[in-house]
Amino acid sequence: MTDLHTEAKSQLRREMGFWDVLLFNIAAVLGPRWIAAAAHNGTSSLSLWVLAAVFFFVPTALIITELSTRYPAEGGLYVWTREAFGDFHGFVAGWSYWVYSFFYFPGLLVASSAMGAYIGGSAGSYLSGNKAFLISGSLIILGVAVWLNIVGLNIGKWLQNAGGVGTYVPLLILLAVALLFARSHHGLTHFTWRNSLPDWNLDTVNFWSQIAFAFTGLELVCAMSEEVRNPQRTFPRAILGSGLLIAIIYILGTIAVLCLLPAQNVDTQSGVFQAISVGSRVLGFGIIGVIAALIVTVGNAGGVGTTVAGVARVPFAVGIDSYLPAFFGKIHPRWRTPYVSILIQAAISAIVLLLSQIKESSMAGAYQVLVDAAIILYFLPFLYMYAAAIKLAYRADRAKNPGAVLIPGGRAGVWIMGVLGFAVCLISIALSLVPPGDTSNKVVFEVKLVGGTGIAILIGLALYWRAKRQLRSREAAELRT
Repeated sequence: MTDLHTEAKSQLRREMGFWDVLLFNIAAVLGPRWIAAAAHNGTSSLSLWVLAAVFFFVPTALIITELSTRYPAEGGLYVWTREAFGDFHGFVAGWSYWVYSFFYFPGLLVASSAMGAYIGGSAGSYLSGNKAFLISGSLIILGVAVWLNIVGLNIGKWLQNAGGVGTYVPLLILLAVALLFARSHHGLTHFTWRNSLPDWNLDTVNFWSQIAFAFTGLELVCAMSEEVRNPQRTFPRAILGSGLLIAIIYILGTIAVLCLLPAQNVDTQSGVFQAISVGSRVLGFGIIGVIAALIVTVGNAGGVGTTVAGVARVPFAVGIDSYLPAFFGKIHPRWRTPYVSILIQAAISAIVLLLSQIKESSMAGAYQVLVDAAIILYFLPFLYMYAAAIKLAYRADRAKNPGAVLIPGGRAGVWIMGVLGFAVCLISIALSLVPPGDTSNKVVFEVKLVGGTGIAILIGLALYWRAKRQLRSREAAELRT
């Protein structure tokens, strides 16, 4: 196993520097669709953003910074869990983290295609609800992201960099349009301290998990630690910088959308560009909406690219540990990328995208199932991550690692951050199981959600025990010889 590790990892190239990682984080975490969903939920989302930032985003960023600088190895979260709890728990965390992408990609791709419809201006906005357009657009975006990541990180990272810029710039355009609109027409939403507090109904309960999920993704680039230049110095600065930019724009972006549109009229997938299109048209320069939609289409492709790049490194690491078939650990002979992991990930995501449409009368229903399934599978390994940070805090090497950036407050600080993150994730998983209030068939919703996630986990456990038996048989055969 050691030789396989060395041979595979020695072929990886350290292509990413500080700005690459910072923009990668923005592309991986920041999602205009979450701003749209928050605006649709209403003014109470502002307090939800603040609560999620303080009690989830900050603790998570601190824990990821410590673990990524103590253990800067390819595989990220999988490696941290394996280090703390052993191979089995490492596999469960890595498998769940990988499988979540099968459900996450379709949701991201559908939202990206819906936003891309606004490239045609208001005349093309009807396509944001057209199934054929959304599915075909999703598959095209996925194909581009996969191809660029297979041909090499030295090329693929430019898609991710463009993703960071292409995601942030349209949101700055949104702020400018909202400011000009509010000055000349006054905002369409009245903000008060009272209406910014959560209104706890079924929609808000289910939506809270999405707010927390919107702040995730900082750990993604850590799965590529051995492709980052000086990760112990790069990660802390990039995580801090991107974290501040993301938290600020989520809150201001939600306010901006609500200035331009009433909450009930905001589309939960493409609401940001719906707002820009409406506001810029009223102000007399509708072309701004088209430009913003064009830029964000590139940004969304970059967001898909970051997830393809980061998540594919997890089955790659598990594959070279022999708990997944060995071909997962293969490196492309020319481009030095884990191309098999990337291709399998893309193929399964495309299949899930198509299957999610079964018995769904609208894209919105399918989209919600995909988002909730992704949240459940994604937060399972996060529970491991917080617990791993606490357990690893008791190792003697914590204080002896000169390159590590540790959580302030010693072990007490680790406990506080770990418990906060763990609690938010656990609550979010539970809330994701609650169907939104407007779900047409709650039984079908639950069957798809629970059945899909349960089967995904059981498949992983079956693969693990199969690999474990094969390893034991090989070890026994070696002892006999």
